[in-house]
Amino acid sequence: MIARAFVDRPDEVSVVQIEEDDATVFELTVAPDDLGKVIGRQGRTAKAMRTMLGAAGMRTRRRLVLEILE
Repeated sequence: MIARAFVDRPDEVSVVQIEEDDATVFELTVAPDDLGKVIGRQGRTAKAMRTMLGAAGMRTRRRLVLEILE
């Protein structure tokens, strides 16, 4: 939902949730043209999204990881 707000083509945003032993990994895929918008300048947008996931993980006592796929 957050990534869709940044991109020009929100219909091409997809998130796959993968459960692992010690963490939950979210794989985010966007259109190639929108990749820079999701990452942001010097990775600030991606870092902010990872920080929010980390905070959500603290509530559930589970490590949440965001991977942005090309």
